[in-house]
Amino acid sequence: MKTSVYIAISFDGFIARKNGELDWLPGADGEPVPDSEGEDFGYNAFIQSIDTLIMGRNTFETVMSFGQWPYKKPVIVLSSTLDKLPDDLPATVALKCCSPEELSDELNTSGAQHLYIDGGKTIQKFLEAGLIDELIISQVPVLIGSGIPLFGPLNKDIKLNHLETTSFKNGFVQNKYKVIG
Repeated sequence: MKTSVYIAISFDGFIARKNGELDWLPGADGEPVPDSEGEDFGYNAFIQSIDTLIMGRNTFETVMSFGQWPYKKPVIVLSSTLDKLPDDLPATVALKCCSPEELSDELNTSGAQHLYIDGGKTIQKFLEAGLIDELIISQVPVLIGSGIPLFGPLNKDIKLNHLETTSFKNGFVQNKYKVIG
């Protein structure tokens, strides 16, 4: 089973403002991303390659604020504070309270092939557990000064192997890494 991260960060390494706002992220307001000429930055191909999305509570709440549920694939919301999910969500959305290792074992046993891990704390926990295989990080050319960092403290170094870099006309730079330990 493969586990991947696909996420955008500000040039200074934040995935959101401290209050969770994404207003700095082009396209967050529903408008097309300027100078992207319909480019989706590999997102649709990536989404087609996964079979399950795992996100934390904060990311789930951000997605819920967008209005209509955007995912057709199974989604697992990891939370130790949520008791239940809203009734209007598709049956493909589940709530779990477990460790990354427990969830990974369960999904691997059930035949999952490719997991998409999303949300700062969730990504950090999966990285710390050694359960991320690939990082696809799109850097947006904006400095926001402070916010929620993608990465946090680690018990040990995590080495990465650079696989590729793609530059886009609008200034986005996407780096793809294999996590090697």
